[in-house]
Amino acid sequence: MALIHVTILTGFLGSGKTTLLKRLLTEAHGQKIAVIENEFGEENIDNDILVSNTNEQIIQMSNGCVCCTIREDLRETLQLIAAKRRKGLLEFERVVIETTGLADPGPVAQTFFMDDEIAETYLLDAIVTLVDAKHANQQLDDRQEARRQVGFADQIFISKADLVSPEAVHALQHRLSHMNPRAPQKITHFGEVPLNEVFDLRGFNLNAKLDVDPDFLNEGASGHDHHDHDHDHDHGEHCDHPAHAHDHGHHHHHDDDVKSFVFRSDLAFDPAKLEDFLGAIVNVYGPRMLRYKGVLNLRGTDRKVIFQGVHQLMGSDLGPEWGAEEVRQSKMVFIGIDLPKDILMQGLEQSLVKLTPAS
Repeated sequence: MALIHVTILTGFLGSGKTTLLKRLLTEAHGQKIAVIENEFGEENIDNDILVSNTNEQIIQMSNGCVCCTIREDLRETLQLIAAKRRKGLLEFERVVIETTGLADPGPVAQTFFMDDEIAETYLLDAIVTLVDAKHANQQLDDRQEARRQVGFADQIFISKADLVSPEAVHALQHRLSHMNPRAPQKITHFGEVPLNEVFDLRGFNLNAKLDVDPDFLNEGASGHDHHDHDHDHDHGEHCDHPAHAHDHGHHHHHDDDVKSFVFRSDLAFDPAKLEDFLGAIVNVYGPRMLRYKGVLNLRGTDRKVIFQGVHQLMGSDLGPEWGAEEVRQSKMVFIGIDLPKDILMQGLEQSLVKLTPAS
């Protein structure tokens, strides 16, 4: 049987997760969705779209979708609904897990990789984060959980953008892309989001496409002039290019602890050295590593090696062959909390196969 795709929906209180969920559930797309809510708080799905609000843990919705709260832990809830589905008691094609406003999506994501039984039934598709434009700067300043949610995202939706100035939205987008250059950002009004921007994003697929926002790697493309900046190695740091003066200094106050950086090299990696180094880094810094992903050129194989990880969990796979004309370049992006960039960069450099000069 095909795996059931799972989307984790995260975002701060008031960012509009429930509005978005309601839209996903009530839109006539013909898909049956099971929603797992971490708690029924004030923000829970309104009873008017639920058929019955009984004490039953699982509630059927008017359009055939189901909704349940997590009373035990997530794993048990997932097993319960999968068992009911196998018996024909529940019908759903995908699952959306709505986390509480302060939740760290990391452990939720790890559930899908650590547990064989869960991994046989479910496939984690993506983490979608909602950011409230009006309160985002304050929330990002005050709460590390909000910064983590941004760092984990495969897709970011900015809500309530109409309540602030275009300059403020621009500054916020800039700030978010420093924290997470992998996640596309979209502005959404009242949860009006096309389904294809929420589902089947394949954020956890091991594929050879490394989604790093191209403007982040080459900000010349976005109208800024950054020719004096070494992008490959550094754009997650504080930046004070003249081109940003029009942000009125907004993000100069924000030296966020969630940062990202990109490593690139045209030299091949020594597989044993790289594995030792990454293993050691994940061991020490795993709790602070939110998402990391790379397409690697390893000595000894003509195929791309794709790796990615969440916290301490790291996986890799062989991808397609390098094309005859293709430049064999390794590219990696790391998103984490106060990661020691210089140690990582140096360790990666030292794991490369050095070309010995001809004698």
